[in-house]
Amino acid sequence: MADKDLATTEEYRKLNGSQKAAILLMSIGEQNASKLFSMMEDEEIKELSATMASLGRVKSETVERLFLEFSEQMSASGAIVGTYDTTERLLLKALGKDRVDSIMEDIRGPAGRTTWDKLGNVSEEILASYLKNEYPQTIALVLSKIKPDHAARVLTELPEDLAMEVIMRMLSMEAVKKEVMEGIEKTLRVEFMSNLAKTQRRDSHEMMAEIFNNFDRATESKFMGRLEENNNESAERIRALMFTFEDLSKIDGPGIQALLRTIDKEKLATALKGASDTIKDLFFGNMSERASKILKEDIEGMGPVRLKEVDEAQMYIVGIAKDLAAKGEIIIADANGEDQLVY
Repeated sequence: MADKDLATTEEYRKLNGSQKAAILLMSIGEQNASKLFSMMEDEEIKELSATMASLGRVKSETVERLFLEFSEQMSASGAIVGTYDTTERLLLKALGKDRVDSIMEDIRGPAGRTTWDKLGNVSEEILASYLKNEYPQTIALVLSKIKPDHAARVLTELPEDLAMEVIMRMLSMEAVKKEVMEGIEKTLRVEFMSNLAKTQRRDSHEMMAEIFNNFDRATESKFMGRLEENNNESAERIRALMFTFEDLSKIDGPGIQALLRTIDKEKLATALKGASDTIKDLFFGNMSERASKILKEDIEGMGPVRLKEVDEAQMYIVGIAKDLAAKGEIIIADANGEDQLVY
């Protein structure tokens, strides 16, 4: 048995990457292998095909060893990162651009099997903004195909005169030819849903700002400094998009009170230990005199606190503030004093 294991090990060690890939492809069945081949470049297919043809007989123990190694490497290397862009690049290798665009439109756009299902998941503001430039009859047809509660919200967002004309058209609407509805559906899919899908691609700077928000102070300073050296414009954009503990000053009194009802008071004391007087006064000023006095005593009685603990407490409170803003329970003003929601 030992000699057999040794021989298998020796045979396995002699395999190069191309041979391992060829064995793997031959072992997963023709249907699965053909799917993988459809995603490869011509040169890759030629190389693997030549290797497969010259493999000869491969022992079952070697195949088993290969799959074991493949499984272990997949588990040890961490998660596979899938994004819209990597998926699109992969599909373009196997499918035509028109077909890929259609597929990506479906997965980027609002969920739903049909165009009408998808429209039901588009906010009334966005849908009304698009429809207000259409003929009243067209708007009436579209609203007749979506759920009544959604249609009601869309009508509310339209200019009053246009909304009334649409209502009158809906009341007098007769049976619509199938070709007409298919034409409208196609227009919505091609012009509206496709553009909506593209605009919903997340800005990379927004994503990076959220990541920077979750760094501790030292790490944020280090990476921001390096980024300024390499790309100062991106650094400035990220800094402008970041929402820090000091930005809580953009929340009004009722918002701070709502935040106080939600957050852990011990973490608040830790967070305020390293905060500016402006932020401290903001919280103290929105608490009862007794609660404010107790909190001040808690902060003073804490003694020295590690900066890492302060950062973590502040990030926790910022996270709660963002969640409340996303739910519409508090309002955060932008730099110009205009209200905005933070998502």
